[in-house]
Amino acid sequence: MPRSAVTGSAPLRRLLVPLLLCCALVVGATGCGGGDGNSASSSASPSGTSSAEQQKFAKTRFVANAGLAAGATYQWIVKPYRAGKFKKGADGRTFALVKAGLAGGFTYNRLKAAVANAKGDPLLSKAIAPLTAGIESLKGLGEKLRKGEVGAGDIGAFESVINGIKSAGSSAGAEVKDEVPSASQLGG
Repeated sequence: MPRSAVTGSAPLRRLLVPLLLCCALVVGATGCGGGDGNSASSSASPSGTSSAEQQKFAKTRFVANAGLAAGATYQWIVKPYRAGKFKKGADGRTFALVKAGLAGGFTYNRLKAAVANAKGDPLLSKAIAPLTAGIESLKGLGEKLRKGEVGAGDIGAFESVINGIKSAGSSAGAEVKDEVPSASQLGG
């Protein structure tokens, strides 16, 4: 067989094999239903959870989200700022600013999730309510960090909000500990 005929069919084969495998998976997944017509609706109905369980899960989620926000703030915003990584001419400044910008956006996102989680627990919801304005003030700071337009007041705003979240959590029985997120979590 001539060499050109072999190489011409290889790209077609590379496209055809994954396509056939995907089709087989889709057909197999849709054909795996139960024998009766009501199996989808009966398995989709959620089981009830008590209000005590919902409150416990709300606190657990709050602690996880607030801990990630606190860890990201300290590891990639406060610590590099104190080490002088954001100053012009500093070694690794651009990389530190990019990471700080990502951490700022990540922190804002996790704090918003923590506030949403806190709404599931009445005591935690009351403790967090005064901090929502402070969290909203962090909205644009991630971009400001990325651009290198950050000052001591901006870093202080992050620290203040995180410390407020930690104290509100501990007053409601949900102690928040710093948990540094991985780089893949920061990137989304």
